[in-house]
Amino acid sequence: MDELKAVIHTVPEVVDLVGAENANLVLQTSEQNGEQKVKPVLQAVFTHFMSASKEIVTDAVNRLINRLHKESEVRLLTEKELLVLRLENQYPSDIGVIAAFFLNHVKLNPGEALYLGANEPHAYLSGECVECMATSDNVVRAGLTPKFIDVQTLCSMLTYKQGFPEILRGVSMNPYVNKYIPPFEEFEIDHCVLPKGERVVFPSVPGPSIFLVTAGEGMMNTGSPKVYKTTEGDVLFAPAGTEVSVSSESELHLYRTGINSKFF
Repeated sequence: MDELKAVIHTVPEVVDLVGAENANLVLQTSEQNGEQKVKPVLQAVFTHFMSASKEIVTDAVNRLINRLHKESEVRLLTEKELLVLRLENQYPSDIGVIAAFFLNHVKLNPGEALYLGANEPHAYLSGECVECMATSDNVVRAGLTPKFIDVQTLCSMLTYKQGFPEILRGVSMNPYVNKYIPPFEEFEIDHCVLPKGERVVFPSVPGPSIFLVTAGEGMMNTGSPKVYKTTEGDVLFAPAGTEVSVSSESELHLYRTGINSKFF
């Protein structure tokens, strides 16, 4: 809540979009009021903000960008302000440009991961990553996308939880494999980096697995006479109870996902 109050004090364009009444509501609300009182405030503010007309959003984004360019001549811009400039260059006049002030800006280093519960807003910005999602027929978008946007549905379904997401660094299973176990049952992910000429075995698990090769070349087999040659972009399915052996002809990068082992 303190970060949002700082935004209200320092980003006039946000105040213009949420309205003076909602801005004052934020300033008068404390986390000590408890989640039941804080959540309705955040929902009202964010819904009003996201519901602004295209004309109002365009004007606010233009004024924000012009102000930041001028201020950059006399001071160093913050990391979030630099992000806003980059987003505006990719998505001109998009509400998502200013919405960045409402969200955490998370940078992941190689080997790091984060997990998000259902109904948590997020936007992938740059770099390469692998995303695994539980079975769902309800992906709702509201900005930074050319796809269909449904603002009201999004704003009604969000959790409005506060805080920085937990960064997972994985658990080493052997010299080549790190396992990432989120705190829900639907899935887990193994990340394998196998040097040239090495071999690793993925033990059988009670549920099915999917393997994705993102770099390199190698061979995979399941104990049957047939051996599968794999290369970048290949996806392989392994039934439940299947041990999978992987060998590399060049440095091989792959991911395995399956039902979270906590489930069994």
